[in-house]
Amino acid sequence: MIPHLAPWQWGLGLFCGFIVGVGKTGAPGFASLVVPLMVLLVGDARLAAAWTLPILITADFFAISYWRRHAEARTLFVLIPWVFAGMAVGAAALSLSEPVLRRMVATLVLWMLLQNLWQRWRQSAGGRSAGPVYGVAAGFATTVANAAGPVMNLYLLSKRLPKETYVATGAWFFLVVNLTKVPIYTGYHLFSRDSLLFDAWIAPAVVAGAFSGFWVVRRTPQRVFDLVILVVTAISVPLLFR
Repeated sequence: MIPHLAPWQWGLGLFCGFIVGVGKTGAPGFASLVVPLMVLLVGDARLAAAWTLPILITADFFAISYWRRHAEARTLFVLIPWVFAGMAVGAAALSLSEPVLRRMVATLVLWMLLQNLWQRWRQSAGGRSAGPVYGVAAGFATTVANAAGPVMNLYLLSKRLPKETYVATGAWFFLVVNLTKVPIYTGYHLFSRDSLLFDAWIAPAVVAGAFSGFWVVRRTPQRVFDLVILVVTAISVPLLFR
């Protein structure tokens, strides 16, 4: 069976699936654009999060299978308890109205972006003390709107990681977090037959994007890689505020 969606919605969905694949395996900043685009497609931030989650998990498995040897676990250990704290706050916040949730996430991302730019201007790396802030923000944003991407992009950039380590570490983080969100969304009845059928039809676009991402990351210079992530994250902020 095929969900009843307009042609433009299917086109946008295929584009989002492809971008998720590229973003998860080779160009992390690109995945930030999927959050507002899926809200546009579905019409509600909470439902859009559930429609997107299986797509994200599919791409996460591709990313960790390819980049598993490059992950830096120590970078994630400091975040783990704070991410789960943020997820608990996000789970409680799902009862708030959709516009409020979206603006809260956008404000978090904007603040993180400005902080990252300030650190780069001062030529300083993010300290360990920043871990709790990033962790709570990522946990909250991923739970209410699948929007931890911009937050984690900025956190990993602040660690000055090589691009392969950046992608691998982010992939492991998001796989664990995304799997943890499944029971939360199930408890709120956010999944539906249409959402799961949509994800199944979009899966080939995710796979195509994943293989494209492998090609992109190997051919992108480190400085260009970092700059693209900052630019795309900045673009995602006004889209989230809309």
